[in-house]
Amino acid sequence: MTIAHEEAVIDPAAVDAIFAQARTANSFTGEVTDEQAQAIYELTKFGPTAFNSQPLRVTYVRSDEARAKLVDALMPGNRAKTASAPLVAILSYDTNWAGQWDTFLPGYNAPKAMYDANPELAAATGNNNAHLQAGYFILAVRSLGFSAGPMTGADFGAIDEAFFPAGDQKSFLVVNIGQPAADAWGEAKPKFSYEDVVRTV
Repeated sequence: MTIAHEEAVIDPAAVDAIFAQARTANSFTGEVTDEQAQAIYELTKFGPTAFNSQPLRVTYVRSDEARAKLVDALMPGNRAKTASAPLVAILSYDTNWAGQWDTFLPGYNAPKAMYDANPELAAATGNNNAHLQAGYFILAVRSLGFSAGPMTGADFGAIDEAFFPAGDQKSFLVVNIGQPAADAWGEAKPKFSYEDVVRTV
């Protein structure tokens, strides 16, 4: 039992499933239903973002044709595991996320002018908050009893061309989802200690 387990307000088994014992899987088995795929997003959406902006977009890849296009855009070491994963998600951000301001933050649109006047800031904010939501997405996958295999080893320009040719989304992460297979991972990799990375000022 660690201090994280002792201080947590959720069951220690949940701490293990979501954080302490969860691992990045490299091979998968089982299936992920449409209802479970929806539940992953329904949990993801509750995580906090700047101005409640929610720029993350999720593209679930199920068809053989779409899966083949995605696999072709991945680095060689990522292709086999993505080809065989029960479900694969492309995570991207909406390039016009600020255009939906009245939907995600009705009644307070004063900050929108800042993003309208600065496209680079808008892109950076969309990208940063979508990455934040990607963390929630992975935790949601784990909370439903699945393992996640997030990957950045891909030609995201090729993915955007294949899946988002209108330029309305920019991809940044591919996530394999499913039950871990027997050979899903090797030895546990070391993590930095509290003393290594935390200071109090």
